[in-house]
Amino acid sequence: MKSVLITGAFGQLGKSCSELLKNNFELILSGLHPSDSGIKLDVIEQKSVKTVLDKKSPDTIVNLAALTDVDQCEVDIENAYRINVDGVKNLCKHFTGHFIQISTDYVFDGKSGPYSENDKTNPISIYGKTKLEAENWLMNNHSKFTILRSNVIYSFSKNTKASFLKWIVESLINKKSINVVDDQWNNPTWTNSLSEIIQLLIENEVYGLFHYADKDILNRFEFSQLIAQVFELDGSLISPISTADLRQKAPRPMKSGLLTEKIESELEIKPKSVETCLKEIRKQLSI
Repeated sequence: MKSVLITGAFGQLGKSCSELLKNNFELILSGLHPSDSGIKLDVIEQKSVKTVLDKKSPDTIVNLAALTDVDQCEVDIENAYRINVDGVKNLCKHFTGHFIQISTDYVFDGKSGPYSENDKTNPISIYGKTKLEAENWLMNNHSKFTILRSNVIYSFSKNTKASFLKWIVESLINKKSINVVDDQWNNPTWTNSLSEIIQLLIENEVYGLFHYADKDILNRFEFSQLIAQVFELDGSLISPISTADLRQKAPRPMKSGLLTEKIESELEIKPKSVETCLKEIRKQLSI
C-alpha cells in the first residue's frame, strides 16, 4: 500500500482528501496545528521537513500547505514566499517521489478566461506570483511532479473557516443580508471533487500540469443564488456588488475559470455540475 504524506492536512481540502484516501493509502497527516491523528510539520523549517521525511519515507506527497489568504499575501510578502515557494523547495530537497502541488487560477490575470494549461500566465497578485514561482521551480527541478490548478474551492463542515458556501448558508439561515460580487467569474470546485482527482493522480502516477474544476462557470453572485436555491433559503437577502466596492488589498482575476479537457481525457472523467455537488452536500448535511 502506497504511503501518502499530506501537508496542510487540516484545512478544508486536507480534511476531504484524508477522508477519501484513508481506505486506499497509508496516510501521514501533517500540519502546523495537527489533530490527534496527525504530526506537526512546518514546511518552511528544513529541519522539521527532513525529520518527518526521513522517519516516514512517503511514496507520494500531496502539498496543501500554503498561505492562501490573498490579501494577507499582499501585506506579508516575505512570509507568502517562504510558505508558498520555499516550502515546496524544502519538501523536494529531501524527497524524490511523486510530488503533487495544488495551484490556482490566480497564476492568470483574469482578462480572458476560462484558461487552458497552454494559456500564458500573468499573475497580478503576490499570491498568484508565489504559486507560479513554485510551479516553475517544480517543473525545472523535480521530475515526478504533478501540478493541479483549481479555483474557488469550497466545502461545508463544522470546523471549516474559509468557505464561501458555509458563509452563504449560515448568513441566510440567520436572515442576515449580505453582499456578493457579480463581476468575478470562476468554476467553483467542491473539495470532494478535487479529492477524487487527487486519488486518481496518485493511483495512476500521472505527471504534468493539469487544470481541474467542476463544470459550470458562474460569477460569485450567481453561485450564491444557486446555493440559496438548492438549500431552499431566501436569495433576496443577497445583493450584488462590484469587486471595486470591496476595496481589497490584492487585485483579483475577474474573468477567470479553468478548462478541463486535458485532465478529462487523461483520467477519463467528467466534472460534475455545481448544482449536483451542492445537492450532494445538502443531502449529507441534512439541512
